[in-house]
Amino acid sequence: MTSLGTQVGLDDVTVGYGGHPVLAGVTVRASPGRLLAVTGPSGAGKTTLLWTIAGLLAPDRGTVRLDDTPVRDRATTLSAGVALIPQDNGLAAVLTAAENVLVPLLATGVGPDEAAARTDRALADTGLSGQADQLVEELSGGQQQRVAVARGLAAAPRVLLADEVTSELDAQNRQRVVELLREQAYRGATVVFATHDPDAAAACDAELHLRDGRGDLVRDDNS
Repeated sequence: MTSLGTQVGLDDVTVGYGGHPVLAGVTVRASPGRLLAVTGPSGAGKTTLLWTIAGLLAPDRGTVRLDDTPVRDRATTLSAGVALIPQDNGLAAVLTAAENVLVPLLATGVGPDEAAARTDRALADTGLSGQADQLVEELSGGQQQRVAVARGLAAAPRVLLADEVTSELDAQNRQRVVELLREQAYRGATVVFATHDPDAAAACDAELHLRDGRGDLVRDDNS
């Protein structure tokens, strides 16, 4: 395993909307080479947690750090190699599957040949080589979800945040995606995976369970 060496740390993080705390004093560490599952009922704050790590939301209290660097905004996390696969997939419907993977790579300065190779590999890994030239709006919900996963994988992130990325997939593709997240961890990335799926959570190295704004580390296979 090649460690990319970026630890995610949350210390006493509170995030609220309109004065109502969604996260209340959450403290947790996510380490390179490991998968951290984030579980809990709908509305428990799983997406809020990932968006806060990604720099899209600022804590009302507490600190989010990437190694020793405080997260201030999305620019901070982008420069640190943090990729977010959002729950709504965030794809451009008028672009093809391949273009949705390729264009962000080019925009971040990856050379055309390397970007094309990464795009081909990520689509193949997610079982979408045959859909590369189809418009996203022509794809099924599950296929769109896998395009979003492919885009996240192609970025070769130091930290990968995945929000309910198996919710629309059949059992075979759920297993495929979890294995791909595991491969990202094996190459040294830190992976934080919000999921409702108990089987997917069980495949992770640790599990943070959110309820009523609080976060409890209910399992850590290295503890």
